[in-house]
Amino acid sequence: MNDTKPTSRDPGPARPDVVIEAVEPLVDCGRFPAKAVVGDTFVVTADVFCHGHSPVRALLRHRRAGSRNWSESPMDSLGNDVFTGVLVPTVAGPLEVEVAAEIDELARWLRDAQALLGAGSSDQLDIDRCSQLVAEAAGSLARGQGAEAAQAARGLHEIAEKMRAAPSALVSAELALAGTDLWGAALFRRPINDGATAAKYRFRVVAASQRAAFSTWYELFPRSASPEERRPGTLADVTDRLAYVAELGFDVLYLPPIHPIGVTARKGRDNTSPAGPLDVGSPWAIGHAGGGHEEVAAELGTLGDFARLVTEASARGIDVAMDLAFQCSPDHPWVTEHPDWFRHRSDGTIECAENPPKRYEDIYPLDFQTRDRDGLWRALHHVTKTWADRGIRIFRVDNPHTKPFAFWEWLIAETKREYPDTVFLSEAFTRPKVMHRLAKVGFDQSYTYFTWRYAKAELTEYFEELTGSPGRAYFRPNVWPNTPDILAVSLQHGGRASFIARLVLAGGLCANYGIYGPVFELMWDKPVVEGSEEYLHSEKYEVHHHDLDDPKSLRDVIARLNLARRSHRALQRDGDLAFLEVDNDQIIAWCKQDKSSSDVVIGVVNLDPHWVQSGFVALDLTALGLGAGSSVPLRDILSDTSYVWQAGRNYVRLDPAVIPAHLLVLERP
Repeated sequence: MNDTKPTSRDPGPARPDVVIEAVEPLVDCGRFPAKAVVGDTFVVTADVFCHGHSPVRALLRHRRAGSRNWSESPMDSLGNDVFTGVLVPTVAGPLEVEVAAEIDELARWLRDAQALLGAGSSDQLDIDRCSQLVAEAAGSLARGQGAEAAQAARGLHEIAEKMRAAPSALVSAELALAGTDLWGAALFRRPINDGATAAKYRFRVVAASQRAAFSTWYELFPRSASPEERRPGTLADVTDRLAYVAELGFDVLYLPPIHPIGVTARKGRDNTSPAGPLDVGSPWAIGHAGGGHEEVAAELGTLGDFARLVTEASARGIDVAMDLAFQCSPDHPWVTEHPDWFRHRSDGTIECAENPPKRYEDIYPLDFQTRDRDGLWRALHHVTKTWADRGIRIFRVDNPHTKPFAFWEWLIAETKREYPDTVFLSEAFTRPKVMHRLAKVGFDQSYTYFTWRYAKAELTEYFEELTGSPGRAYFRPNVWPNTPDILAVSLQHGGRASFIARLVLAGGLCANYGIYGPVFELMWDKPVVEGSEEYLHSEKYEVHHHDLDDPKSLRDVIARLNLARRSHRALQRDGDLAFLEVDNDQIIAWCKQDKSSSDVVIGVVNLDPHWVQSGFVALDLTALGLGAGSSVPLRDILSDTSYVWQAGRNYVRLDPAVIPAHLLVLERP
C-alpha cells in the first residue's frame, strides 16, 4: 500500500484576471501585419472578459514601431463581451497595436451603488472606497498626455474631495452617480494600470499611403508614344503625353522596363526567332553592354529626361510607376561579372527562362539561392533603392511568384524602412494561396483573376471573396481588363460593348484598377491566332503609332468613369460592396457605399455584347439609409441621364449598341 501523499505543484507567477482573445484583424495569428491606410479608420475587435460579474474596460493603443509614446482611445462594448475600437494612422509605416484591459473597480462600485440605492440600502455604501477609486482614476489621468487629460484629472480630484467631506453617505453616493454623466468619458479614457488584473495583447499593423488603397493605372510603352508615325517614341514624348493621361483621369502612369535591351537571342515581331536587324526586342530582356537595371535605354533618352517626366507627372497629380523585372538578357553586365547568380546546365551554359511550352532564349532568370545569395539580394535592393532615390514610389513587380517569399519580405521591408510610402503591386497570375502569401509578406496591391471572370455568377462569387474575410485584412485587389500579355477572350469578339462593359466592371467594382493603353481605348481585339490571348503584332516586340484622336476611341467614356471615381468616395474603397438581385443572368448589378459620407453608387452592366437585355433590379432603400417609402433620384455618370428609382423592383434596359452599362450616383438633397 502506497501512503505517499500527493504534493501540489507551484502555481507559478500570477496571471491576469482579464482575458483578451479573438482579436481581429490578425493575419495568420499575427505572423504577418494587418494592413491599414493613412487617414482611414482601422477597426479592431476583441473578446474581453473576466471571471465572475465584474465589469471590464478596454483601451486600444498604437504607436509607430520604435516609438516610446502610445496613442490610446477607449474601446466600446458591443455586448456579449465583445469590444471594438478604432485608430487612424497619420503616417505610413509599421505600427505596434495593443488591446489593453482591466477589471473596472470604479464601474463596479457605481453599478453596486445604483443597486443599493434602488433598494434603499444606501447605508451600506463604502464612500471612502469610492473616493479612493476616483482619486486613483484622477492620478492615472494626470499621467496621461495633453491638456484635456490634465483638466479631467483636476475635475476628478475635486469630486473625490467633495465625497470625503460630504456629511452623509446618501449625498455622497448621489453626487458620485450624478457626476458620471459629467466625467464618465474621462474615466473611460484613463490609462490601464499595470496591476494584477490587467491584460495586454499586442500585434502588428502596417499603414500604407492613400495611393495603395485607391489608384487608377494607365500603362503605355514609351517607344510607342511618338506623335510622328515614322519615329519611335522617347521619354520626352511620354512627358508630352501626360496631358492626355491626366485628361483621361489616371493618377498612376506605369511604364514597362525602360532599361537597355539585350541583342543576343532577341525576339522579333510576334515573338519570332531570329530577330531581324530592325527588330527592337522585348523590354523585359534587360541589359546590354550599355548597362542594366539602373540605366535608361539610350533610344528612350537620359536620366535627365526621366527626372523631368517624374516632375511633370507629379505636378499633374500623377505618380510614375516603374517595372521591377528581376531577370537579365544574355548581354547584361551581371552575366559576366557574376555568372554564379544564374543557373547553369550540365554543359556549363546558362539556363534561359521557360514556361513550357514557351521558351524565352532572350531572358536569363536569376538564381535566388545562389551561393552568393547576400550579394545578389543586396544588388537587387540597390536597384530598387536607386529608383526610389530618383522619385519612384510605385513599383509593379514582374512575376514575383517565381522568386522566394523570403526575398520579397526582406526587400519590401528594407525599401519601406527608408521610403515607407512606397507601393508594390504584385503581378502574379498564379495559384490563390501563392497570391495571398505574396500579399501577406508585403505587397500592397495584387493582380487578380478578374481578366478571366466573365459570367455573372463567377464575377459575383469572386468579388465577394476579394472583399470578404479573411483576405480583406491584407489583400488589396487591382483589376485589369487587359495587359500586354493578356488580350482577354471577352474583348476579342464583343466589340465596343465588351470594352465598355469590362471597363465599368473594373472601375466600378474595385478601388484599384488599370488599363493597358492606348490599345484599350482604341479597342485592339485581334489575337495572334484564334484561341490565343497574345495580341497580333504585340507592342512587346515592336513599335506602334497610335492615333489618340480616332473618333472611335473610348477616351470620353474612360474620362467619365475616372471622374466619377475621383468624385465619389464609395468607389475609392473595397469594403462596402453588395450585389443586387436582378432577374436576368445577363445583367449584373451592385451597390457601393461610403457610410461616413452617405455616398452611394450603383453599377448595372449588360454582360451580353450582342443583344439588348432588360430586367428588374431589386433595391433595398433601408440599406441605403433612406426611408422605406422614399424615391431615389439617380444620375447616370456615363450618359448624364437622370432617373428616379423606388424601393423594390426597378426596370432597366441596356442596349449594347448604345451603351451597355449604367453607373448611377445617388443625388441626395
